[in-house]
Amino acid sequence: MTLLTYLRRKLGLTGTKLGCAEGGCGACTVMISKFHPHLKCIVHHAVNACLAPVCSLHHCAVITVDGIGTVASRLHPVQERIAKAHGSQCGFCTPGMVMSMYTLLRNNPEPSMVDIEEAFQGNLCRCTGYRPILEGYKTFAKVLDFGLWYCALMYDPSKFIPLDPTQEVIFPPELLNLGKQPPRQMKFKGERVLWIQPSTLTELLDLKSHYPESKLVVGNTEVGIEMKFKNLLYPVILAPAYISELNSTIFPSNTGIVFGAACTLTLLGEVLRDAVAKLPTYQTEVFKAILEQLRWFAGKQIRNVAVCLEQTIIKYCYRKTALKPEEILLSIEIPYTKKGQYFSAFKQSPRQEDDIAIVTCGMNVVFKEGSNIVEKILLSFGGMAPTTVIPKTTCKKLIGSAWNEKLLEDACASLAEEMVLPPSAPGGMVPYRRTLTLSLFFKFYLTVKHYLAVDLQHEVPHEGNKNVISEDFVGRPIMHLSALKQATGEAVYCDDIPCYENELHLALITSTKAHAHILSIDTGEAMTVPGVVAFVFAKDIPGSNITGPAFYDESVTCVGHIVGAVVADTQAHAQRAAKVVKITYDELKPIISIQDAIDSQSFYQPVRTMKKGDTAQGFKDSDHILEGEIHIGGQEHFYLETNCTVAVPKGEDGEMELFVSTQTASKTQALVAKALGVPANRIVCRVKRMGGGFGGKESRSIILSTVVAVAAMKRPVRCMLDRDEDMLVTGGRHPFLGRYKVGYMTSGKIIALDVTFYANAGNSKDLSFSIVERALFHMENSYNIPHVCGTGYMCKTNLPSNTAFRGFGGPQGMMVAESWMSDVALACGIPSYEVRRMNLYNEGDLTPFNQRLEQFTIGKCWEECLDISNYMKRQGAVEEFNRQHRWTKRGLSIIPTKFGISFTSVFLNQAGALVHIYTDGSVLLTHGGTEMGQGLHTKMVQVASRALGIPCSKIFISETSTNTVANTSPTAASASSDLNGMAVYNACQTLLQRLEPYKVKNPKGSWEDWVNAAYFDRVNLSANGFYNNSGRAFNYFSYGVSCSEVEIDCLTGRQKTLHTTIVMDVGKSLNPAIDIGQVEGAFMQGLGLFTLEELHYSPQGSLLTRGPGMYKIPAFGDIPVELQVSLLRDSPNDKAIFSSKVLGEPPLFMAASVFYAIKDAITAARSESGLSGPFRLDSPATSERIRNACEDRFTKLCPPAEPGTYTPWAVRV
Repeated sequence: MTLLTYLRRKLGLTGTKLGCAEGGCGACTVMISKFHPHLKCIVHHAVNACLAPVCSLHHCAVITVDGIGTVASRLHPVQERIAKAHGSQCGFCTPGMVMSMYTLLRNNPEPSMVDIEEAFQGNLCRCTGYRPILEGYKTFAKVLDFGLWYCALMYDPSKFIPLDPTQEVIFPPELLNLGKQPPRQMKFKGERVLWIQPSTLTELLDLKSHYPESKLVVGNTEVGIEMKFKNLLYPVILAPAYISELNSTIFPSNTGIVFGAACTLTLLGEVLRDAVAKLPTYQTEVFKAILEQLRWFAGKQIRNVAVCLEQTIIKYCYRKTALKPEEILLSIEIPYTKKGQYFSAFKQSPRQEDDIAIVTCGMNVVFKEGSNIVEKILLSFGGMAPTTVIPKTTCKKLIGSAWNEKLLEDACASLAEEMVLPPSAPGGMVPYRRTLTLSLFFKFYLTVKHYLAVDLQHEVPHEGNKNVISEDFVGRPIMHLSALKQATGEAVYCDDIPCYENELHLALITSTKAHAHILSIDTGEAMTVPGVVAFVFAKDIPGSNITGPAFYDESVTCVGHIVGAVVADTQAHAQRAAKVVKITYDELKPIISIQDAIDSQSFYQPVRTMKKGDTAQGFKDSDHILEGEIHIGGQEHFYLETNCTVAVPKGEDGEMELFVSTQTASKTQALVAKALGVPANRIVCRVKRMGGGFGGKESRSIILSTVVAVAAMKRPVRCMLDRDEDMLVTGGRHPFLGRYKVGYMTSGKIIALDVTFYANAGNSKDLSFSIVERALFHMENSYNIPHVCGTGYMCKTNLPSNTAFRGFGGPQGMMVAESWMSDVALACGIPSYEVRRMNLYNEGDLTPFNQRLEQFTIGKCWEECLDISNYMKRQGAVEEFNRQHRWTKRGLSIIPTKFGISFTSVFLNQAGALVHIYTDGSVLLTHGGTEMGQGLHTKMVQVASRALGIPCSKIFISETSTNTVANTSPTAASASSDLNGMAVYNACQTLLQRLEPYKVKNPKGSWEDWVNAAYFDRVNLSANGFYNNSGRAFNYFSYGVSCSEVEIDCLTGRQKTLHTTIVMDVGKSLNPAIDIGQVEGAFMQGLGLFTLEELHYSPQGSLLTRGPGMYKIPAFGDIPVELQVSLLRDSPNDKAIFSSKVLGEPPLFMAASVFYAIKDAITAARSESGLSGPFRLDSPATSERIRNACEDRFTKLCPPAEPGTYTPWAVRV
């Protein structure tokens, strides 16, 4: 049992959250304290509770977010600051953030900014964009420049509770006494595993001899994941964490430092850091290289428990070892270096922080004394084979050579021949990986060449200015109403609801084939698993099977297709049983990719077309015509709280109550009622809050809710999907292929456009028609093209159905537009910002769907963005930098967005609200929207506060439920604050009219006086509100412009965003703190979409990236070094509540400025190789794509294999 399960299920401490179950997101972070018998002191470490076995915590104290402060009693400063700095939106990651910071402060009450940033390397957030978290916690730093703060008017740091280290919870004295006693052997016997903790080395060796196949575990960072996700079982586990010989650190005088195999990576880093400070520089080359790699190895929580024993074996030979079964690794020695010896280590990964390497290497060279002649050289590469590879032939050739250009040429040619990979190698990216071996050696060559000339100068990391400019707002920057509860762990999410007495747990049975007929289902072995109560299949559905499991004799149409479910007494038992259900298939040929669908003409109907003008004539009138295409990859929602449903039968009349993490309570109610065969009035769906949604819980949450409801007809049933299950079954953002033909003049003016979109819809239409339609609505982005024709196809494939995602097709449509705009600028040889500016819409222009642009502010946003970013000066600096640097290039781009606000399905543009005023003057507000971190409830309270003329403190929103406001639209399309805000306002106006006579009669009375007078006069103090907007395509548009500057490493493809300025038109902001948070969060999600996040599918249609270990979202280190957000002044919007504009989705596309800045930098790199003109760069612009696009002599040595000559590891879908 993990610590997380023990905390949540045994102790009922639900503040600590389950985000991934593999130590990759940090939501489960807690602090472990223990007396370290070898260091002779108490140590505090942040750890992942989802990986820590309870039996490994003997003599340890555990502090969770629940135990350091509460809203009702006393907040801890760490909790208060993240909340009041607006660093908590959905709040699901917040307890983990709090505990990471809390642990840092327990160890160092006055940390540096570097310490703070390092503390969060193992924490992820999908909502905030990270900046407000760092800004809030900057206040703990010992050196702080308040001039960098954007939040001067958002909150007052001087009012924060001061940190008092003397008031912290002490380490229990009884544990201190026990920790000082000699260790003794302990055994814990579980259901399937025997855990033994030996106390001496002799005991360990005896046990290893007796149990030769046993596993040695200290941190459980690898074995825990193998047992959970790979179904491996280790009946005997040996835990040598307290054996003195394995924890010792020895400093020999001549050779190096010896570390015991159970020393944690954190301890290793501390010892090496101390050695670097004390020893001569020439002796510590290896130490410094290891310290640099440790910065990027996993997160702090993993490094605190991962040990040399595990990681040395794993990294040398992945999941293999040269040790005999009865042997153990006792220690490792890290050697000193000597004069004339140079050592470097490199790691290239998709994301720099906490990521698995694509290619990693260590390189060591020793020169003959006083010369540049190589005496010894050793190169070692990881990621080029299942085990570490040493190119012996290359190393042998280089011995005796001078360190010059000829050695470089010889080495690269030899490495290209020796470091080969089959084109279908696991992990893919074969040309890139081969090129990296050359590029990384070239970096080593340059480093050593510099060493030989002068002493190496280390760059000091630059702490960037993340200043954000605030504007003059109508609304107040009120803190998210749940922020304090979220920071203390008291906010209740779906799975935090206490278990019912007779509750059962459900696990899904899913297809392992992309397209097949089911021949048989064998549950025999699964029935033998302890605790199994029942199985649920299609035959058990009393009503409609529209969204539930596949019928027994039907085809499954994707890997992850829900076939049935297991119900058991615990989640672990249900999952174990589900994994051993045997399904026999008759396989059919699957269609996986967009290209497969095009080749097979596999499309859903109808095909959508949108036209304006005469494209044929437009192309005739154009000076030039170009054609091109761009592929935009899909994206996983990665909401921190996975899909969850608790279904509670009421025992009569078919009634059932559902607690669901969903954006669409009414649709959940309707489809569950259909599945159960009862009217909708028997089902109540309740949503307190969600830990993120982003569109992923608009329709796909229902496939889980219906299954759970069917299983719960007699007893309460709960199911919260694990991260890998959620990613497998729910789908994500639609991958798009855009093909375009553009007619333009020599001046850069665009005359005609013909564009075709292909969207990979998956195995059902879901919301794909509306998504493709919105892509067509945004196919010209912000540009006025006289002649336009757009066509959209929904590709029917055998992938899990793709669905709504923030932007809903708009970002894909606009991304294709910016691709042809970039191509035109490159073809004309005109700066891209000039071409974009000359083609922008103006006030009163008509869109391709014949809607006139009113209150059009793109021009104002554009000019303000140029001004704030100092664009022209920055452009000159970029050009000068590129002239001076061959292998590092910078790029600059400015991108506009025009995003339509409304559901394109007109009937959804409606909302309801219900307002109760109680006799004590308090107000209970309910509306049709759901809270998922976007601050909707907070804004609705602000609307009601202004409408009723009372403080926000008198107004409360409990939840969203179908028995208070019926027939609600999904919380989606960025329209929720507009629609629900007007409905709330409407209800409040009704109540104000009823109270008006009492206000006139008693003008000096209080709110409570008027309410009581009305009550005693028998006036109804409850009111419904309703609103619907016009039937136009869009009620209005949100506008924005962003400018970004990036720097790329042409040898590895790594990129860093140096600067981003965003100017957004939000009308008169209802809440500038929430709005700026939405801008930054959407921007960072877009940054992931366009530069980092990549879903990999096997040729058989199986998702290979099923968790944070393989799928990387932006982390703290991906924030732009400089980030400025400005809300446009003086731009009221007369079509929404209090002249505001919504902005949940529009800012996401602002991250395209980073993508096209990268493309600009690649253009500069290509010019060094004599290449010019348009070139293709697909999205996301990963390090692989950037490196491959920077064509040079190294890429030419590693050409890709011919398509069709091999089976790839992964296919582009």
